Amino acid sequence: MELKRAHEANAFTVAVAAEIPRLRRFARVLAKRADVADDLVQETLVRAIAAQSQFASGTNLRAWLFTILRHARAAAIRRDSRSPITPFEEMREPAVSGGQEERQAMHDLAVAFARLPKAQQEALWLIVVEGLDYAEAARIQNVPQGTLRSRLSRARDALRQGIGIAPGSHDPSGTDDFDREG
Repeated sequence: MELKRAHEANAFTVAVAAEIPRLRRFARVLAKRADVADDLVQETLVRAIAAQSQFASGTNLRAWLFTILRHARAAAIRRDSRSPITPFEEMREPAVSGGQEERQAMHDLAVAFARLPKAQQEALWLIVVEGLDYAEAARIQNVPQGTLRSRLSRARDALRQGIGIAPGSHDPSGTDDFDREG
C-alpha cells in the first residue's frame, strides 16, 4: 500500500512538472512581468503539492493547475491592495486593447499574403507556419534550396511592403514573425 502511494505521488509530481512551461506562459499572460509570473508559478506549485490529495485522478490536471494559478493571482492582488508598502495603483495592469488594431493588422497581413504568387505563399507557409527546414521545404516544392530562399526573400519583402514596412527593413522590435530562419 505504501509503495502504491509513493508511486502515485511520484507520477503526480512528474505530471505537474511537465505542466510548468504552460503555467509560466499563462502566468505571463496574467501578470505581464516575468518576476511576478515566476512567483505565481512557484505559489501554484506549492499549493498544488499541498493539495495533492484533493486532485481527482483521471481529471484534467492542467485545468486544475490553471485554476490554482488564477486563485493565487487573485490572492496576490488582494494582498497587494492591502499593503501599505506597494500601492495597488502601481500593480494595476495597463489598459487592454479592444483588439481592433490587431484585427486590422491581421487583415492587412492576410491581404498581402493573398497577393503573393502561389509559389511564394507555399514557401512562406512551409517555413514559417509549418516550421519545416529549408531542405524539407525545397524538397516539397521540388526546387533547389537557393530557389526556395529566393522565394522566401521576395515573399518577406512583399509582405513587409503590403503591411507598410519598407522592403529590406525589419520590425523595430526585432521579431519579424515571418523572418524565421529554417
